Amino acid sequence: MSDAKQNRTPEPWFAEGLAFECTQCGDCCTGAPGFVWITDEELAALAEFLGQPVEEVRDLHTRKARGRRTIREKTNGDCVFFDRKKGCTVYRVRPAQCRTWPFWDSNLATPEDWKRTCEVCPGSGKGEVIPVEEISRRLKVIRM
Repeated sequence: MSDAKQNRTPEPWFAEGLAFECTQCGDCCTGAPGFVWITDEELAALAEFLGQPVEEVRDLHTRKARGRRTIREKTNGDCVFFDRKKGCTVYRVRPAQCRTWPFWDSNLATPEDWKRTCEVCPGSGKGEVIPVEEISRRLKVIRM
């Protein structure tokens, strides 16, 4: 076998791409508590978008957890930036974790994991087929 073939990374099970179209249903922004990790750069972008000082946005809308910063939730588990009538109020500057959904390692490890994702997310498995190259790019943005 040639060195080129030996060093080749095997194609992922989703090599033909996967369908996804965000329905903006809010299911990934609501419900059970969780973590939406946010970087300093994303925090600064949120603050600029909201027209508020970074410190104020950090103190009001985020909290420390597991040595990192995460967006706060309302008492019902909804993201503080999610409005049940309007949807995500910071959609244009939402964190990478939100932008890359559903293309997270935990959702793509196996076809069965993707099937479970499609059962809970109305946009997964529907709409435009996202090419494997774009899925791979999104997978590298954040490890979930």
